[in-house]
Amino acid sequence: MKGTLLYGPGDVRCEEVPEPKILKPTDAIIRLSASCICGSDLWPFRGFNEVTEPLAMGHEYCGIVEEVGSDVKSVKPGQFVVGSFCLSDNTCPHCRFGFQSSCEQREFMQGAQAPLARVPLADGTLVATAELPPDDLIPHLLAVSDVLGTGWYAADAARVQPGSTVAVVGDGAVGLMGVLSASQLGAERIIVMSRHQTRQQLAREFGATDIVTERGEEGIARIRELTEGVGADAVLECVGTEQSMKQAVYAARPGAMIGYVGVPHGVTFDGQELFFAQRGLLGGPAPVRRFLPDLMDRVLERKIAPGKVFDLELPLDEVAEGYRAMDERRAIKVLLKTS
Repeated sequence: MKGTLLYGPGDVRCEEVPEPKILKPTDAIIRLSASCICGSDLWPFRGFNEVTEPLAMGHEYCGIVEEVGSDVKSVKPGQFVVGSFCLSDNTCPHCRFGFQSSCEQREFMQGAQAPLARVPLADGTLVATAELPPDDLIPHLLAVSDVLGTGWYAADAARVQPGSTVAVVGDGAVGLMGVLSASQLGAERIIVMSRHQTRQQLAREFGATDIVTERGEEGIARIRELTEGVGADAVLECVGTEQSMKQAVYAARPGAMIGYVGVPHGVTFDGQELFFAQRGLLGGPAPVRRFLPDLMDRVLERKIAPGKVFDLELPLDEVAEGYRAMDERRAIKVLLKTS
């Protein structure tokens, strides 16, 4: 079968790769209904993460179970499933506390930019639908696997409350999902930092009330101006750079929480500065498995349409163009047709 491999900065190829096999009795093999490119895939593509051997790319997935290992009990062949990008047993103390992304057996999904994928820890990772979903819901269910679950975690970690004012730093796919999540959680005002008209339009469709185009100190000042000098009640940091994190911290009011889900690159903190800022921080890899049943139900009941974040669709053999389009910000998020 064909699959996506990253050889080094800017070097993504769709090549023949072995079909996945059951390696452990807790594994499942799924046939993907669709796959996609994640913003976090761009870090190694841009050379920020060292690549010492070809990487099997892709960690967002949904599809039909083809085969299961002998210990798998919760899903069976023929079922449609969605899984988290963080693989977990869903039974360890951290999982039971709702942090499946810190599971004692944690692995990270890979190789999902392909027609077939192996999912370790299938019982704890996969959630099945009651019946096969209609084709038009596939992109929306795919978004739940990571990007919506991550945006939801940012809003949850920031303790977004009904009636609150929320600031979202970042207008990529995760930031836009953060807007949707904050809206679903009842935020009254959602301020999004964005300089791109198409992303601004989608942010407004998802529930944004204000757009801030300024960056850095000017961006912080603009958010404070919009909040009468107070700052936001909750802030979602969805980028992962030094500048975006500082914007998040100082756009928040004292006592506010910052939910940070952008993978940090070059981010540092001054301990005393953070001490006197009096803001809370909670983030990291999103425990998507905690939110999967609820988010899948919202999609299946057509209450939300997170798949609108996919603004470019390509066949798998054109995956390299998909990476370039996202890297050059010609696309927000690329959907890959795997069959």
